[in-house]
Amino acid sequence: MAGKITFQTIAKSKVFSALIVLALLLLFNLFFTKNFFVITIREGHLFGTLIDILNRGAPLMLLSMGMTLVIAATGGTDLSVGAIIAITAAMVSKLIGGNLVMVDGVQTYVTNTPMILAIVISLGLAMGLGLWNGILVTYGKIQPIVATLVLMVAGRGIAQLITNGQIITVYYKPFFYIGGGWFLGLPFAIFIAIFVFILAQLFTRRTSLGLFIESVGGNTQASWYAGINEKGVKLFSFIFCGFCAGVAGLIICSNIKSADANNAGLNTELDAILAAVIGGTSMSGGKFSLAGSLVGALLIQTLTTTIYAFGVPPEVSLVVKSLVVVLVCFLQSSVMGNLFAKLSGRTAAAKSREAAV
Repeated sequence: MAGKITFQTIAKSKVFSALIVLALLLLFNLFFTKNFFVITIREGHLFGTLIDILNRGAPLMLLSMGMTLVIAATGGTDLSVGAIIAITAAMVSKLIGGNLVMVDGVQTYVTNTPMILAIVISLGLAMGLGLWNGILVTYGKIQPIVATLVLMVAGRGIAQLITNGQIITVYYKPFFYIGGGWFLGLPFAIFIAIFVFILAQLFTRRTSLGLFIESVGGNTQASWYAGINEKGVKLFSFIFCGFCAGVAGLIICSNIKSADANNAGLNTELDAILAAVIGGTSMSGGKFSLAGSLVGALLIQTLTTTIYAFGVPPEVSLVVKSLVVVLVCFLQSSVMGNLFAKLSGRTAAAKSREAAV
């Protein structure tokens, strides 16, 4: 039957191998990491390692979604997302800050700029930086990895100019809710990532946008002949990636209550690319899966948490992470996919013979 989902189809999916590795990683923690699955309730909030993975993984989930569309539409990557995080955090911290004033005889911190306005300006800046990347790629005909490398290098300098080379501390408490607040017993950052995912999923799977992205990423010239505005599609993917990086920057800045131009979002672009590829997005462009990217982000964050739980030195943790990534990529190869499919096919055939007997 056309469109029928079988185990062979699932086994060939790249998301399937990522789910297997994630399950094995969780199984490892079940036996070797004390209290890994323990969840407690304090003051109406859920606490535990699993909750921490979701909370700390929220920025990476956002980055992976933006990176997914860039890779799918252009066949390239956006190396500037870490710099955009730093710029967004610097801008929102500069605008909000917080001054201690007397309100009705009580000392209270107030924002320098209305918080909503500060957030809108910061996200607008992030989307503008994404647009800049898109213009270099679409109109400048520069390879994505080179075009975004410009902002990756210059972005940290821009963030330092905004902060005057200092770490800006935010004192306005309502702003802390974005990255440190709770909603329905769970960290609020999780709901931000879920909300962005739902919107992106609706626009890419319930409208023609997703088809256009896959078409442009698969064959740009053929898409142009088909009447698709390939430049507009690529520009949108970079703008959306900038938006996701901006939201991630707000979460990180709110969580640590400050902006560090040197370290905010450092090396996050690498994890975002890995999450997208692990989730089934083709590096050559075209095929993509936002849900798979979320699985990839959770896998990377779970791996990072596991490494930290065992006290592995930072210089060794990168090696461990790379080995796991190699394992996932090997499981995603066509050879392993065909092997899984053949094994499942033989099992199904054996069961049918037994039933016939």
